[in-house]
Amino acid sequence: MNKLSVEEVPDPTLRNDQDVIVRLRAGTTCGSDLHHIGGYIPAMRAGDVIGHEFLGEVVETGSAVRRHSVGDRVVVCSFVGCGRCWYCVNDLWSLCDNTNTNPGIGQALFGYETGSVFGYSHAMGGLRGSHAEYVRVPFADYGAFHVPEGLDDTSALFASDSAPTGWMGADLSGVKPGDVVAVWGCGAVGQMAARAAILKGAERVISIDRIPERLAMTEQYVGAETIDYTTTDVAAELRERTGGRGPDVCIEAVGLEAHSDSPMYLYDQAKQQLRLQTDRPTAVRQAIHACRKAGTVFILGVFVGAVDKFPLGAVINKGLTVRGAQMHGQRYIPMLLERLAAGEIETAHLATHSFSLDEAATAYDMFKHKTDGCVRSVIRPES
Repeated sequence: MNKLSVEEVPDPTLRNDQDVIVRLRAGTTCGSDLHHIGGYIPAMRAGDVIGHEFLGEVVETGSAVRRHSVGDRVVVCSFVGCGRCWYCVNDLWSLCDNTNTNPGIGQALFGYETGSVFGYSHAMGGLRGSHAEYVRVPFADYGAFHVPEGLDDTSALFASDSAPTGWMGADLSGVKPGDVVAVWGCGAVGQMAARAAILKGAERVISIDRIPERLAMTEQYVGAETIDYTTTDVAAELRERTGGRGPDVCIEAVGLEAHSDSPMYLYDQAKQQLRLQTDRPTAVRQAIHACRKAGTVFILGVFVGAVDKFPLGAVINKGLTVRGAQMHGQRYIPMLLERLAAGEIETAHLATHSFSLDEAATAYDMFKHKTDGCVRSVIRPES
């Protein structure tokens, strides 16, 4: 727990005829990686390679691969889908039936096994992650996507996970023209959710955070309004900005280590550290209470287990729709690469810091503690 190091590991090899081997060009830190480091994600083991958001060059292909050749520059979806099961065929890629080689863990935790994701514990398949010189990509014809000519690596990198996760939140929450949308979190995923809501026609998008640099970035690059939750009552502020009704859609993009300046945060923090609950649902509670009656709350942040004091009464008596999902990236990545190439979405500004692979532990320390205005640390084999 809370210990990272850079070690030599064997290079991956092709294991199945639908695999490719990708040489890393760029990967990035993600907030959900911090849950592994902090010991909140079950089934992590010493020696596991983390990282799931990456871009690289194909250096070897399996005999059944049809859409990729050696030398291709590709963005790889963080979740692996087989492309054939009922869930993949229905564009529910993170729920793939065939890619998680440890189904029993997911069944015990969630009632059903999930799909597999790079570097995301043995509960999610035990795949080696992307913070390495080479990465094996299973089912590559379905999970790796050609990067358009002229689109730079740094911009394309965030089409691997942050941009499709954010877009999914706006899409599956049903954002439509004229809506008022509130987004909790101004990290990479929160910014992408806010931008997606704008592009889907929302009348107003209001993003909530406490970090000044992230609030300013969201205003400048995303075009959303912002609220610093340390300076005002968020629920009252949202009511005031929406004529007393509240947002039509509330998107939680924070996850299980949410912060707050309320006394409830201390309660959540204590119970989480004592393992009396696994997750801190601070932002989820606030979103449920702030959402207008008959509105929609979408949970994008990662949660893994049980939470305390979930406001189920508010969900029922306000007639809310509550949804959540891990990222169905294969549904969105091709479209997002086109939008990135066309300049409709900006992502390069998220890469506030760059490190070599040898400096990965430092990259994560800066990212975790948000020092020097760090939003994302980009990790390259050589930097």
